[in-house]
Amino acid sequence: MLRELARAKLNLTLEVLGRRGDGFHEIQSLVAFADVGDVIELTPGEGLELVIEGPFGGALDSDNLIVRAAEAAKAAKPHLRLGDFRLIKTLPVAAGLGGGSADAAATLRLIADANGGTPSETDLAAFAKKLSSDVSVCLKSIPALMTGRGENVEPVKGFPSCGVLLANPCVPLATAEVYGSLGAEPLGSLPAKPQPPDFGGSFDKLIAYILLRENDLEPPALRRVRQIGEVLAALSTLPGARIARLSGSGPTCFALFGSENEARHAAGILTAQHPAWWMAAAALG
Repeated sequence: MLRELARAKLNLTLEVLGRRGDGFHEIQSLVAFADVGDVIELTPGEGLELVIEGPFGGALDSDNLIVRAAEAAKAAKPHLRLGDFRLIKTLPVAAGLGGGSADAAATLRLIADANGGTPSETDLAAFAKKLSSDVSVCLKSIPALMTGRGENVEPVKGFPSCGVLLANPCVPLATAEVYGSLGAEPLGSLPAKPQPPDFGGSFDKLIAYILLRENDLEPPALRRVRQIGEVLAALSTLPGARIARLSGSGPTCFALFGSENEARHAAGILTAQHPAWWMAAAALG
């Protein structure tokens, strides 16, 4: 049996530059990954089966990105062995953490492991672009700058060691709903390709970079789920919290800390204040 952690994706910044002619939105987003996520297991064999378990498994059905990723790989490379997949769903659904995309990326990695490195990294990247905007950045799950609709991924340098606390008020919020109510203007000419940042291992440089940029999806998300404001306010007051933001389309919010230990200490405080919220403290990178 093979196993992969589908790490939660955080949009530390998310600038929406405009609505494209193909219906997607042009974005620039600094992305990092928390050491928490869904777990996917594969017992290689013939056929394709998926069992879904875990605290949030009941919100999913068998027609999801795991199955689509496996089917896409098999269609392109008919000789591939697939087998029995098991998803342990520990991240909330429709949470702004890229859970489905991370699951699909982990599935592609598992298939490659089960087949001796086939499909190649180039093939996996091609499959990822066809599946979903976020699957590409989730393939390697390293800090990166996403552009286009999310399919263009450039690794960033010198991302510092730090901690993160995630908090979700347990209210689902679909990405399409948030983008639909954003009211972005049509995109004019394509922007110049941005230079990925180099943080030189400095947490202060990371915070300064984030503070100069917004998550443009935060206002429309707040209009749809008022509890987001309460979560952001609570995170902002925790000892050691340097910045609190909405991740992606939400409703999960995050606070950044200088260390994982600080994040875990803050999680204990917040859990006592809001026991009904979903929370997770982890390293970020």
